[in-house]
Amino acid sequence: MDMHHIRRGTGKALLLLHGIGGSWRSWQTILDGLTAERDVIAVDLPGFGNTPPLNGPVTIATLADAVTDFLRAQNLLGIDVVGSSMGARLVLELARRGGVVGTVVSLDPGGFWEGWEIPFFYHSVAISTKLVRALQPVMPQLTGSTVGRTLLFAQFSAQPWKIAPQVALDEMRTFAQAPSFDELLDNLAHGEKQKGAPQGSIVAPLIIGWGRQDRVCFPSQAKRALAKFPDARLRWFENCGHFPQWDQPEETIRLILRATSGEIIEEAVEARGTAAASPRRLSTTAAVLGIMAIVAGGIWLTSSKNR
Repeated sequence: MDMHHIRRGTGKALLLLHGIGGSWRSWQTILDGLTAERDVIAVDLPGFGNTPPLNGPVTIATLADAVTDFLRAQNLLGIDVVGSSMGARLVLELARRGGVVGTVVSLDPGGFWEGWEIPFFYHSVAISTKLVRALQPVMPQLTGSTVGRTLLFAQFSAQPWKIAPQVALDEMRTFAQAPSFDELLDNLAHGEKQKGAPQGSIVAPLIIGWGRQDRVCFPSQAKRALAKFPDARLRWFENCGHFPQWDQPEETIRLILRATSGEIIEEAVEARGTAAASPRRLSTTAAVLGIMAIVAGGIWLTSSKNR
């Protein structure tokens, strides 16, 4: 399958797979740092960005099939790969299958929620997306405002006010315009559970990175991911939400380059940080305000439809 993609840099090839609602632009905060040392291929997955949707169901399995076909057509089987969010689960699935990818870096993978976490994930993201679609006419103004970015990205970032306005706008545009978003979101929450890989079955390096302040895929889910992928090593990102490439771009670049250079990544190499209390309190406040905004937006959308 052909996928829209950008290819930049020189060196060892590296594939980047974005999360649900994203595109290749989801990586723009770390592209320059990676392309200085890698031949980076960042794709728009089917139904996102500028790649047409799949003909048929949109699931992790069918997306993995499509990526495998793309790599085979481009003579890139065995390429090192980095995934974010849904894309992080996708790279775990590719690693589990064997023979498709090399070194894998999985950043805050979805698919390891249980119980109440499932409806929380589904409804919070679904309502957020409906609100983002409704707010598209004023999105440039919202993403250009510190307060607007804080409310829009509070669930996704530990420091949403620091996200660059253009990065925020690009992400909100692709979220709103992705034709495969709703079907894939429902499948991620209610579809087939992610299968694991027995210990010793994944021979290439496998790193799972997780933000300590992830409010989409809670940090407690990391233990479940490691139970299903015992060959993986866990790396924590301090003062970081669901997207390390936004909140800790320099650290994310270092981790990816080290892992794909064959360096040994010590598991949980950093203990919990001792950051000052005020940024964390502010981040928690931002998250509460953001979730309140999502709920209020959902009520507004519902009342608008009933008028």
